[in-house]
Amino acid sequence: MVTPMFRKILIANRGEIACRIIRTCRALGIATVAVYSDADERALHRTLADEAVCIGPAPARDSYLRADRLIEAARATGAEAVHPGYGFLSENADFAEACAEASLVFIGAPAAAIRAMGLKGPAKKLAAQAGVPVVPGYEGADQSADRLLHEAQAIGFPVLIKAIAGGGGKGMRRVNDTASFERALSGAKREALSAFGDDRVLIEKCITQARHIEIQIFADTHGNAVHLFERDCSVQRRHQKILEEAPAHGLPEDMRAAMGEAALKLARAIDYAGAGTMEFIVDASEGLRADRFYFMEMNTRLQVEHPVTEAITGFDLVAWQIQVAAGGALPCAQSDIVLQGCAVEARICAENPARNFLPSPGVISEYALPAETDGVRIDTGVRAGDEVTPWYDPLLAKVIVHAPTRAQALEKMAVTLDACTIAGIVTNTSLLAALVRSAEFVADGADTGFLERQSRALIAAAA
Repeated sequence: MVTPMFRKILIANRGEIACRIIRTCRALGIATVAVYSDADERALHRTLADEAVCIGPAPARDSYLRADRLIEAARATGAEAVHPGYGFLSENADFAEACAEASLVFIGAPAAAIRAMGLKGPAKKLAAQAGVPVVPGYEGADQSADRLLHEAQAIGFPVLIKAIAGGGGKGMRRVNDTASFERALSGAKREALSAFGDDRVLIEKCITQARHIEIQIFADTHGNAVHLFERDCSVQRRHQKILEEAPAHGLPEDMRAAMGEAALKLARAIDYAGAGTMEFIVDASEGLRADRFYFMEMNTRLQVEHPVTEAITGFDLVAWQIQVAAGGALPCAQSDIVLQGCAVEARICAENPARNFLPSPGVISEYALPAETDGVRIDTGVRAGDEVTPWYDPLLAKVIVHAPTRAQALEKMAVTLDACTIAGIVTNTSLLAALVRSAEFVADGADTGFLERQSRALIAAAA
């Protein structure tokens, strides 16, 4: 167990990630401060923390995105450090610097690294300079429609239009031909401007049989850096992940080693510290090969799916974050990190799969999830009686299972999901159970188009 190095930490987030951070802090003997908006007045994370401070109205821009109010809350409660979780301000370099200026430790990446990886185009250039393979594409300053179309034609359709400042699938469009390019470009730019305040885009070759495989890395301020193997995040709806597994199904050892080394090359090139994830797109059209993976982007924070990495390595990554932020060295070397079994995470969301996964707000009248046992972990941020509002992400809980083999993990996941009872709102729980029982998924895993191809069959199976 890591020796506590802070007496009190403010958690600048909400929901299940805030509850998850509180769990580790409690185990380390560190006091916690929760922040909450008016909409989260009775939220679980507020109840679990040692102290709680209201930071404003329901809209995130007036509460969870208000760096000044977060820093004021930390100062008022005597917190020494701020953990941003993921989302909100977790990858905001200005917030990281503001914390430092207020003599607060930001438990996250250095501001310079956040900026270096914050825009997809410059990040790809840095990756290429570090010797990391990147997807063919255009990231230039000329953003005219004519130039972008010319570059798309030169790359060859299909292509992806992606918001330079984007993430989570926002501002992304697949374009199959010249005729549909202009409309797709307008839509991508409009969405990017609304989501990120920046309508610049890049063009990338679209890999049609792709897998989304990412590498968890960790670095400290003493020159040490390690990777903790990979996660397969190919099961996605609207370019957003709903199920992840580690290790990636069928990944050859030489490819695992090559991806891990590529991730560490880039981490060292930007003088990284803390938890980070290198996301790669893999061309699986001829099977998984060590020469067919390409850098997409780096997430300079903890990922939603980090529990599967914790399950297969036995480490607490939040505890590692705290130790590194306090100036400590990584607790182990690369040779000490051993892959153990298989883990799967399913994201239970308040959304309706039959209506294109639209959010399903409402009051949770019944909420009974299985108890945690050996090999079953539940990370949740809600309880019966809570209201799921339209203000925030519809993620309710993450079910994480671990077993010696992938087949056993998938069966354990199916049984665990079957035992979940949630009423009052529509969720994707039954669809997730159908997914992990799908013959194709069990046998072959998934590429990024799997859910789109199989959604009708899975929704029917879940009914």
